[in-house]
Amino acid sequence: MQTFLEETIDDLLQKHEDVSQLIIVLPSKRAGGFFKNYLRKQLKRTSFLPQIISIEEFVEAISDITIVDPAHLLLRSYQAYLKTDSIKEKEDFESFSTWIQTLLNDFNEIDRYLVDRKRFFDYLGSIKSLEKWSMQNETTDLIKAYLSFWNSLPDFYDNLKTDLLSDNLGYQGMVYRKAAEEVEHYLASKGEEPHIFIGFNALNLAEQTIFKELLETGNSSIYWDAESHFFSGEIHSASQFLRSYFEEWNYYSNKKPQFGDNYTKEKKFTFIETQKNIAQAKYAGQLLSSMTAEELSNTAVVLADESLLTPLLYSLPLNIGEVNVTMGLSIENSPLSLFFSSLFHMQQTQGERLYYKDVFRILNNPIGRKLLPAAKEITKAISEQNYTYVSVEQLIEFGNSEDIKNLQLIFGSWQDDPQVAFNRSITLLVKLKSLLKDDPLELVSAFKLYKVIEAIKDQIQSYPYIKNLKSVYALFQESVRKQTADIAGDAYQGLQIMGVLETRVLDFKNVILLSANEGVLPAGKSNASFVTYDLKKEFGLPLFTDKDAIYTYHFYHLLHRAENVFLLYNSTSEGLNAGEKSRFLMQLEKERLPNHQIEQIVVTLPISITDSPLQEISKTTKVMDRIKAIAESGISPSALTSYIRNPFEFYLSRVLKIRETEVVEETVDYNTLGTIVHNSLQLLYEPFVGKNLDLEKLSDLHELVDEEVSRQFKIVYRKGDYSTGKNLLIFEVAKRYVHNLIDLDINELRAGHQIRILQIETKMKIPLAIESIPFPVNIQGMVDRVDERDGVMRIIDYKTGMVAQGDLQIMDWANLAEDYKYSKAFQVLMYAYIIHSESDVSSSEAGILSFKNLSNGFLKFGTKTSVRGLSNSVVSEDILTEFELILKKVICEICDPDIPFVEKEV
Repeated sequence: MQTFLEETIDDLLQKHEDVSQLIIVLPSKRAGGFFKNYLRKQLKRTSFLPQIISIEEFVEAISDITIVDPAHLLLRSYQAYLKTDSIKEKEDFESFSTWIQTLLNDFNEIDRYLVDRKRFFDYLGSIKSLEKWSMQNETTDLIKAYLSFWNSLPDFYDNLKTDLLSDNLGYQGMVYRKAAEEVEHYLASKGEEPHIFIGFNALNLAEQTIFKELLETGNSSIYWDAESHFFSGEIHSASQFLRSYFEEWNYYSNKKPQFGDNYTKEKKFTFIETQKNIAQAKYAGQLLSSMTAEELSNTAVVLADESLLTPLLYSLPLNIGEVNVTMGLSIENSPLSLFFSSLFHMQQTQGERLYYKDVFRILNNPIGRKLLPAAKEITKAISEQNYTYVSVEQLIEFGNSEDIKNLQLIFGSWQDDPQVAFNRSITLLVKLKSLLKDDPLELVSAFKLYKVIEAIKDQIQSYPYIKNLKSVYALFQESVRKQTADIAGDAYQGLQIMGVLETRVLDFKNVILLSANEGVLPAGKSNASFVTYDLKKEFGLPLFTDKDAIYTYHFYHLLHRAENVFLLYNSTSEGLNAGEKSRFLMQLEKERLPNHQIEQIVVTLPISITDSPLQEISKTTKVMDRIKAIAESGISPSALTSYIRNPFEFYLSRVLKIRETEVVEETVDYNTLGTIVHNSLQLLYEPFVGKNLDLEKLSDLHELVDEEVSRQFKIVYRKGDYSTGKNLLIFEVAKRYVHNLIDLDINELRAGHQIRILQIETKMKIPLAIESIPFPVNIQGMVDRVDERDGVMRIIDYKTGMVAQGDLQIMDWANLAEDYKYSKAFQVLMYAYIIHSESDVSSSEAGILSFKNLSNGFLKFGTKTSVRGLSNSVVSEDILTEFELILKKVICEICDPDIPFVEKEV
């Protein structure tokens, strides 16, 4: 296979005896490198190389202006913004940085397409005024400021250009416009030298002006990578731009364009549907593993979505010797960048104390762990003591002595001073140099970040408005976004991994394209512009349809000389990705040529998550020893209802004693609220144990409620803050629950009932004889309250959640052992069983006081013979005999070594 560049070089060598006199202009520096490599191979005698430059370098040379880097442009644009007197109300740098990039992109477009600045901005201002036309009779200050801003854009645009030109700098579009304006001067000095333009497609108006002027000298020429197939018959979007040049340029008035005929040759296309993006990378690795070294040297893996680079690198097979990654690995999401991003974010919002989530973000970062060996201990201490906000002194107290300096360096206040931020960041990076010596990628990231911070430090010396951390953070984010870690490799040997734009003018025999999805290839509509569709159309700016045509050309260009093409796409719908294959694949199917073979493959995941079997745990000797220990210490109602809900959950929490990781409880959860209410009621009602409730003394309890609930919050919620927000509301709810229960008892007494408190939060434990179990079994429980109401014993459980009467009524006793829905009935019956076993009581009432349903009073357990039948709410010996059978059945199942713990679908 002869590549487009090789064909071009052959033609140039035939037409020009001395190629060293040529000026070769290509779309990118990478294309220039490949051109130089091919030329070196094809030259048959010693010769100087021609001047080989990219289009950006070329326009910089013509305009005599250097393209400014993005971070510097951000600073210079704000400087110009401040100097624009017609903009009356100036935003701070942080707000400005959120929208200026969109405006600068629009300035780029205007300049690249040589749009008349005055006419354009007048038109734009008129459109913005029309948008607010309906409000012209009630124009507010906000609308006036809005319209004033759009009318001030010409001044801002002029100020920015003047400011940049004073240092011979410009943004890309500005440099292109200047080059188009200066092309005649360039021709006067360089017009005699032959200029060769190679491999271009969609040219902006500035480029077209430059190219046409040079081509009309008669000694320059242009080589398009164009295939005859796309210029015959129906208009194809892959040839949209070239057709217009062939029709409109004077250069082609007496000259025919040259076309290749490679696309119609024999090719094999394989469409590969995968589930999830990671599967694309894995499958690409499988394809590469089957290739020989020779095949790999003529293979390109093209990433339409460059975020797949990392998973692809991890999926590369062992048979790959040489690999060249052209786009570099973005460091924006590396642990080191995320660490410093978190650090800047925390410092710019820091008060006297630090928010625990900001602290955890740093301590849980791998870089934070390297700098602070005691990071785990610190996070554990914060979680255990439930600190929502923590001071630097407390962090030092929780850490080790060797962490003190780094803790002060990281968490000590930067005083909103950029210089302090720079000095501390550089100190941290120097410390990390030795800590990261075994991690080359992070070491490269550290070097890149060091350069970024030094560059920002130098830049802001000239810009006094960068005076706080928010401004520095905005600059840091903008700078890091562009940074990549270059991966060493031979640019011209072995496997090539590249982005779509980097494939311009390059050809490969084997192409593996990832993310051939609609919305990625092509990217589709973008709203990152202040210029409306109509305005773009009026002034000849590129529309989204033009950008689709650019993607079309790049896609089909990949196929021109390729023989084996693998097109992978993700069929899973997630987020903004609809899981739809690219329209280009459907177009290939529809336009299938006789020599084109198309195969479709669906790659399925080896294991489907939905088909995973339920867990089953056999009861080994060690497991039985643990069950024996649980039985002897006392099985609680919550343990048994946990088993009924899911035996596997019982195994994890009770047998293995696995607990959820303790985390900071920023908002009081239901369990904590329940504990606070239970403890408060216990302390308030304990003086009444063994006595009848007294109306006057009960009324006096109201005065003690606020103090007791507050005391329990401090004990149970520990260092958590409940002085504001949701927690303050929950604090008030807790007090209201306690007051409501006291009022319930007061109303009972006023209605003539007598209530005697027998027990409050009493822990009980009794043996349970089960013949089939060869070891002792005890059952235990803690009853919230036991009282006598008019001589009838009541066994009461408090619930801060919502409980309805139906939750405590059963018709079929078997459900009690199988359905977690009846867990509340099971719990109160077990309490009743224990109490009846310890006393001479023959009957009682057992139930729940639900604080969310207190208007319905005491909700009693009851049995029913039918759905509509009356409920029997007396807990008699017969009832408890029935319950005992259920209780022993569940315990026997737990203690039977032959019955495994089988997971239930919950």
